[in-house]
Amino acid sequence: MTTRLFNLDAIHPSWKKCIDLALAELSQDYLNTLAHTEWLPGPQKIFNAFSLPMNQVQYVLFGESPYPRPESANGYAFWDAAVKDLWSSTGLSKKVNRATSLRNIVKMLLVAEGALDKNTTTQEDIAALNKDHFVQTNDEFFNNFIRHGFLLLNATPVLRTEISRETDARAWAPFVNKLLTCLHENSPKIRFILLGRIANAIDKVIPTDAKERLYAEHPYNHSFITNSDVIAFFKPLHLLCK
Repeated sequence: MTTRLFNLDAIHPSWKKCIDLALAELSQDYLNTLAHTEWLPGPQKIFNAFSLPMNQVQYVLFGESPYPRPESANGYAFWDAAVKDLWSSTGLSKKVNRATSLRNIVKMLLVAEGALDKNTTTQEDIAALNKDHFVQTNDEFFNNFIRHGFLLLNATPVLRTEISRETDARAWAPFVNKLLTCLHENSPKIRFILLGRIANAIDKVIPTDAKERLYAEHPYNHSFITNSDVIAFFKPLHLLCK
């Protein structure tokens, strides 16, 4: 069933055993349901994030669920595939400014870089910045995450419009548990970043001896921009820089 339902070709070979074991934890009834319904990001893209070799993973960043638009959902948490340029003459590009989570992530990183004060993060403030030393495209931006060893996952890797995200997240919890147990056994010093209520619930399935965890609100909350714990975590990584 799983070999027909999901495209496994995007997965790096180092993940094969882990993914096979984790997929075996999924309910057959649930798999049958997915086989007869439409969901995002779709079978071709669902496991794109696992193109990162397992031994290169340093952080596991959990969002909540895929974007609700086919052109945006690409199998990576928070990576909106419909967004191209980050900047415009008026500040953030129109597509970034409309993508609330992405917009707030970029603003938080600008604060972390010291480019913006946390109280002055308007379009006008961003327009006034010299952004030549920052990455210019969304692809460059998220490739920086991957280059730094971020595995960008969602608490539920599928989104169905007629079903709550919590329902799908519960169905995938055994998969996530097995996956993270396997990953932790191979790389016990990995740090977990859990963003949003549904992602925070992943805490229950992370191996109990995995101590390095950051909990925060989902980036669609404006408070994410000024969350001191989030800023302190991301500040040394310089993810916006070329």
